[in-house]
Amino acid sequence: MSDIHAKVRFLPQSAQKVRAVIDLVRGKSANEALEILKFVNKRAALPVEKLVASAVANAEENFGVSRDDLYIATITADEAPTRKWRRFGARGRFKPLLRRSSHITVVLRERGA
Repeated sequence: MSDIHAKVRFLPQSAQKVRAVIDLVRGKSANEALEILKFVNKRAALPVEKLVASAVANAEENFGVSRDDLYIATITADEAPTRKWRRFGARGRFKPLLRRSSHITVVLRERGA
């Protein structure tokens, strides 16, 4: 039984903010992780919840694994490309604005495998 992967790419939120959410569910069972994410009051919780739900659906459909046997083996948030904008400031200067984005990867494994 191989690992079940799912990814979100170019999520328009910084990886640092996403890591605060994914640290809550690392190592937990899939059902427990979905319950936790349902009640986390952060903007990053919704895309992470959808990603874990998608990985669970992949496991059930493609590999025939029960969702009760799955746990989150690894989950990472990496930096994606940053869009650089500018806001003009006093004395002819400009202030850079960095619009950060992130890639999230989750790997599920079956318990006892």
